[in-house]
Amino acid sequence: MFVHNDDRVLLKVIKYATPSSAGAECVDPDCNFVHQWVHRAGPRPEIYFNPNEVKAAIVTCGGLCPGLNDVIRQIVITLEIYGVKNIVGISYGYRGLFDEHLPEIKLSRKVVQGAHLSGGSILGVSRGGGNVPDIVDSIQKRGINMLFVLGGNGTHAGANAIHNECRKRQMKVVVVGVPKTIDNDILLMDKTFGFDTAVEEAQRAINAAYIEAHSAYNGIGIVKLMGRHSGFIAMHASLASGQIDVCLIPEVPFTLDGPDGILRHLQNLMESKTSAVICVAEGAGQDLLEKINATDASGNVVLGDIGVYLQHQIKKYFKGINITADVKYIDPTYMIRACRANASDGILCTVLGQNAVHGAFAGFSGITVGICNTHYVYLPIPEVISYARSVDPNSRMWHRCLTSTGQPDFY
Repeated sequence: MFVHNDDRVLLKVIKYATPSSAGAECVDPDCNFVHQWVHRAGPRPEIYFNPNEVKAAIVTCGGLCPGLNDVIRQIVITLEIYGVKNIVGISYGYRGLFDEHLPEIKLSRKVVQGAHLSGGSILGVSRGGGNVPDIVDSIQKRGINMLFVLGGNGTHAGANAIHNECRKRQMKVVVVGVPKTIDNDILLMDKTFGFDTAVEEAQRAINAAYIEAHSAYNGIGIVKLMGRHSGFIAMHASLASGQIDVCLIPEVPFTLDGPDGILRHLQNLMESKTSAVICVAEGAGQDLLEKINATDASGNVVLGDIGVYLQHQIKKYFKGINITADVKYIDPTYMIRACRANASDGILCTVLGQNAVHGAFAGFSGITVGICNTHYVYLPIPEVISYARSVDPNSRMWHRCLTSTGQPDFY
């Protein structure tokens, strides 16, 4: 079943408060409702490339995420269905496109058949990379005309720069992204692959923290989860577990001290139920920590460890009021990142991989594939990388989380 280029998916319907609100084309007399549409993903009745002339390359960048191998596998399988025989993997992210000591990895259905049965990436990953002209020189030298890039916002910014440089040189090369972020923080998309698995795996750590806290006298368990700027994993994991008393995310500031602070709330919990479990996103409460003033290879600011800080402050507080408190801290970050994708993510990865290839054969470049309003779509990369998607503190989902935990406003 083919998808035509004029097929569209409704991105969102916005009810603006005033006719002067910014938006797309108005569709009602009062200019209050705006419809925005995006290209529907899928196979086209006509293809742009001759499969016999295609050399396709796949690269995985940034950190690990459940589902990378699933996407790689499905891209390879779909390319072979189109008739492509020359498929390669680029080793260790963008580094493999400029480091001559890293050879291409020949890929085929036989090579990737069981790749999805384990976590990680069979191609390897790395952060950062060389300059764009050097990378495009390498693409040109290798004869690559389809580049599939799996990564997050930074990786997609690189992919967009590669796409623009290829256009500048009038090269017949398409660059197609598949958004990979365990934090679920890509704009305009319902969710990204790896997120469901992360939430599911986080339950193991939360349950361990609950058992530790529940079994101890005045036990307090702290679980730190991923989320540099967005608290989706912490929020959804807290809702799913039903064992969290305090959920802390980057989007909602909090204080430790004072009558409305977290420490006083924990004291109340010790008096009422003798245990508590805290779920905190890694980017939460960074204003409370000493600034490190360092960045990683991707240019991300190195965060302070909010989990260790909370553990120290809680112990100090309870010691100061002569109350025994047994505080346990669990950081399952790398265990979650390295695990195999669950069934839900496996399906998502399969469809994303297929549609990435369909988009490339349609001749689209500088696009990424994602799921929006339950439909698979193609989006221009600049539209999804302008900033990270975050939890709306006024959203119903966040208030559902607050209802589940029973926590007050800590600010």
